[in-house]
Parts: sequence; structure tokens; C-alpha cells
Amino acid sequence: MSEERALLDFRLDGKVALVTGASSGLGYACALALAEAGADVAVAGRSLDRLAGVCQAIEARGRQAYPVVADVRDVAQIRRMVDQVSDRFGRIDILVNSAGLNIPQPALEVTEDAWDTIMDTNAKGLFFCCQAAGRYMVAQRSGRIVNIGSTMGLVGMADRAAYCASKGAVSQLTKVLAIEWAPYNVTVNAVAPTFVETPLTRPYFERIPGFREEVLCRIPLGRLGTPEEVAAAVVFLASDAAAMITGVTLPVDGGWTAW
Repeated sequence: MSEERALLDFRLDGKVALVTGASSGLGYACALALAEAGADVAVAGRSLDRLAGVCQAIEARGRQAYPVVADVRDVAQIRRMVDQVSDRFGRIDILVNSAGLNIPQPALEVTEDAWDTIMDTNAKGLFFCCQAAGRYMVAQRSGRIVNIGSTMGLVGMADRAAYCASKGAVSQLTKVLAIEWAPYNVTVNAVAPTFVETPLTRPYFERIPGFREEVLCRIPLGRLGTPEEVAAAVVFLASDAAAMITGVTLPVDGGWTAW
């Protein structure tokens, strides 16, 4: 394959990907998109039963699936997860950090427990997943890490002090790791989706009067994102087509941050 052709190649044939938070929502969509692009996919979550569906969908696309039970708030479990994937496939080419959560609270009402839960999952867990997979990628001198950030890591929004702080951390960690691991041909990027209707966000749209309208008025394209649109950006950043891109947080936000 010529260098010019490789730079236009969005395929991931022969690659091994690990996706955290893969049981549902964005993680599920990313796992399927990576499989569609040709990768074998290890999927991680806290429940083996909940991972069964995504494994079946990956295998239906002709790729290998490997479920791993892990809670990213526990560093020992993260390291065990990455070791298991490496033992199973012999390498890790792509890491997608999709595990995340939000507990909306006004700043004056944020509890220590809620703050720690959000930060331990969205920031601490994400970093130690990067570190664990990064050790393998640095050793093999190649790798792609794509972190799922948020528009809320680039702009503020009421009742999301901890969440915005955690997603802001994702963007900054992405930059630091990109700089440190560039000499080893490991790229580290993030995507920053706007509101996407997933099991995480759906309750807010259903229970809070006017919330959907408030969100839509901030998105110039006038609609919510879809999991598949976020997953498409992830596949791009994981592919050879993005070989010269690192340290970037790519908004997938319908123009929200263009205001």
C-alpha cells in the first residue's frame, strides 16, 4: 500500500481495540463501529451479562469479541483488564475510554460522594486506563487512544460542576499524554460530543420540563447527536487517516462550541 493510500485509509483490519463502558450508549456504538471497520474488539463493563449483547453484535459483523468485567474506578481492575486483553490477542492497538457518568447537582449542593464518584470514573479511571494500555502501546511503538470527553469539558453548564471539571480534565490529560507518547508513535485524542440521547441522558430529557428545548436552542444544527455520529469520529481518530493528529479534542457538537 502506498503512503498516500495509507493516509486515506479508515479501515482497521488486523487491529485489536479495547472499549470501556461498552455495555450501552456511546461505548456500545463505538465497539460496533470499530468492528465494522475491521477490528477485533474487547469490551469492558461492570456486568458480564450486559456485555453479552455487544459481543453478539460484534461477532455478527465477522469480528472477534472478548468481554472483560472491570470497574474503572479500581486501578487494580484496570490493570488486570488490560493484561487480559493483551494475553488474549497478543497486542492492543486501540483504546477507547467511554466509561463515564454524571450526577447533576447545583454547585452549592454537590456532595463529596458525588464529586468523588464522577471524578473517579471520568478522570481518574480514564487516566489509569490510558496508563495501563499505554505501557503496551509504548512497548510495541504504535497505538491509538481515543478518549470520550464532552462539550461540557469545553464550555460550562449549570448543575454540572463536577462533570464539567472531569471532562475538562479529559482534554488536558489528552494533551499531556499526546506529548509524552508521540515519540513512540502513540496518538492520544478525544472527542467531545454534545448531548446524545443514550441511557445516561434520556432520564434528563424525560423528567426535566423544557430541558430538551434548552439543549436544542444551543445547537446550531438544531438536533441531538447520535451515538453513531460520535462513533464515526472515534473510528477516524483510530485509523491511519488520522496518523498526524494527536493531542486534539474534536467537538462532535452540531456547532455548540462555535457560538
